Amino acid sequence: MNAPTIYLCGPINGCTDAEANDWRSLVKGLWSGSTIDPMRRDYRGREAENVRDIVELDKIDVLSSDVVLVNYDKPSVGTSMEVLYAFERGKLVVVVARADASISPWLRYHSHRVCHSFAEALDQIGELTR
Repeated sequence: MNAPTIYLCGPINGCTDAEANDWRSLVKGLWSGSTIDPMRRDYRGREAENVRDIVELDKIDVLSSDVVLVNYDKPSVGTSMEVLYAFERGKLVVVVARADASISPWLRYHSHRVCHSFAEALDQIGELTR
C-alpha cells in the first residue's frame, strides 16, 4: 500500500514566512509519501479579495488527502474549520501541539491523535494507516 497523502494544516494568516513554511518543509523532508501544502497558494495580505479561492481550494485539498496533519502552534480559525471539515468527511486528523498547550475540547474531540512532535505524528500516521 502506498503511503497516505497528508494535508499540511496550520496557521497561515498573520504568520511570518518561517512560521508558515518551516514546519511544512520539515514534514515534507520526513514523510516518504505525498503531501499537499496550501502555502503553494500564498494569499497572505490578499485574503479579503480571495475568500472563495482560499476556502474552495483548501476544501479540495482536504478531500484529496488521506490525513490532515495539524500544526497547533497557535489558534487559527481556518485551521479549526479545516479540522472539522476533514473529520466530518472521515479523514484521519492528527494534531501536533506542545506538551503544555491548552487544547480546546473541540479540537481534541475532532482529532484522532494528539502528538508532541512531527516525528511522533508521522509515526502515528504510519501505524494508523497500515
